[in-house]
Amino acid sequence: MLNLNDISQLSIYEMLEQSVQKYPHRLAVIDGLIELDYVRLKETVDAFASVLYQKGFQKGDRVGLMLPNSVHYMVSYYAAMRLGGIVVQVNPLYQTSELEYMLEDADPKWFICGRNQSEKLERVKKFENVHVIFTEDENGSNQVLLKEKVNELPPLNINPKEDIAVLQYTGGTTGKSKGVMLTHFNIVCNIHQSGEVVAPVMVEGEERLLGISPLTHAMAMTNMNNAIRTAATYIILEKFNATRVLELIRQYRPTFMVGSPTMYIALLNHPDLEKYDLSCFKICVSGSAPLPVEVIKELERKTGAQIFEGYGLSEGTTSTHRTPLGGKRKIGSVGVPIPGTVSKIVDMETGFEEVPVGENGELIIKGPQVMKGYWKKPEETMLTVRNGWLYTGDIAYRDEDGFYYISGRKKDMVIAGGLNIYPAEVEEVLYQHPKVAEACAFGVPDAYLGEKLLAVIVLKKGESLTENEFLSWCEGRIARYKIPRAVEFRDALPKTIVGKILRRQLVEEYKTKLQI
Repeated sequence: MLNLNDISQLSIYEMLEQSVQKYPHRLAVIDGLIELDYVRLKETVDAFASVLYQKGFQKGDRVGLMLPNSVHYMVSYYAAMRLGGIVVQVNPLYQTSELEYMLEDADPKWFICGRNQSEKLERVKKFENVHVIFTEDENGSNQVLLKEKVNELPPLNINPKEDIAVLQYTGGTTGKSKGVMLTHFNIVCNIHQSGEVVAPVMVEGEERLLGISPLTHAMAMTNMNNAIRTAATYIILEKFNATRVLELIRQYRPTFMVGSPTMYIALLNHPDLEKYDLSCFKICVSGSAPLPVEVIKELERKTGAQIFEGYGLSEGTTSTHRTPLGGKRKIGSVGVPIPGTVSKIVDMETGFEEVPVGENGELIIKGPQVMKGYWKKPEETMLTVRNGWLYTGDIAYRDEDGFYYISGRKKDMVIAGGLNIYPAEVEEVLYQHPKVAEACAFGVPDAYLGEKLLAVIVLKKGESLTENEFLSWCEGRIARYKIPRAVEFRDALPKTIVGKILRRQLVEEYKTKLQI
């Protein structure tokens, strides 16, 4: 059973220490040709922490990590945790304007990145006052952070409930990106909460976790921390590539995977999938966006694993709901609240009245994983966290068995002719078409209806389909008012770094195209 008192004083670095003590020679990380056991990982972390300390790094300093998935990210992350620093997560794909905004907002004193980012950094004046550390030396050697000599380190001094560990910037899919303040307590608790769900099948010191989602995203960061907590082997892939993922599965036989729907869809649509055995997985977890029902069924057929649909958000560290292990399971549901979490559905007008079972409302949650607040945004914090309740902005309903279902984002809801349409609900139907690989439904302003629903579709490789054929297929499968008014076929959809489809980007694009 989850006992928050047992973990309330545990820092992220101390989780690493515990695994080192229990499983010193267990393989901790595989990054291509680099393999470190738990003792060597801790020595490397401490050595880099001592370098930072000698350079003047102090508790509370903010350090931007603009790194791809790599052992360098892990070493930098835990070194910052050792010194009581605050990791500012920076997407390596960010360009000048995005970097300028983040530097202005987070104001990091330190910045760690690869030399391939140097040209980009030179264009940002703010970097003149930031101490930049590259992961490679002038000769291109990538071993810069992988030293073992530990010099002086200060005493470990962390207040888990108060000290911020990470500034996790929201995806910016619904507006200006905000820095979510996550404490050591938030992160450690959420890892243990999620761990309780899978505890019956996940064996400490024996698992192999596949790390394919970008570590600068909260979901992947939690997966990495969970690997450390359970003394698992963390298998790193710098960038998602379906063929390379399948090769890693063949080589290392991972038991646990966390990915986005687009990643799972890419694997299932791989032309050589039948050549690979995916039966090594005990559990596959989907995050960042709803996993279409048809994809869940196909994934279960291919892997034999338990597919964990779930729900979470950066403001809730990552996870708040998960499919329960064993017992009743409902495909299409995000499951039930994870241990230590309370949730309810409230009316969207006042945000106070709980709505009846089966009725849509705003999902709100309470638990130890709820963020400390938004960085330098007290007004927005007060709007989002009220009396300890996190207002998610997501529309959901609960059934009679206490299972939750996400209908869509409050801001994504389309009102066409006075009727509410939830894009996620429509997409569930669109994914049922045998030729559809990916789909995104969204609303744009309309003079007559108020808003009208459109859809952009990506077809499976080698397939063809006309708009009329597709719209005819929709007839009888979904209420007429929910059928998209127009469909466009594309080769790809705009996405975030973790593969979440950027619905708002399509909205803005179409508003410009339609001169709205």
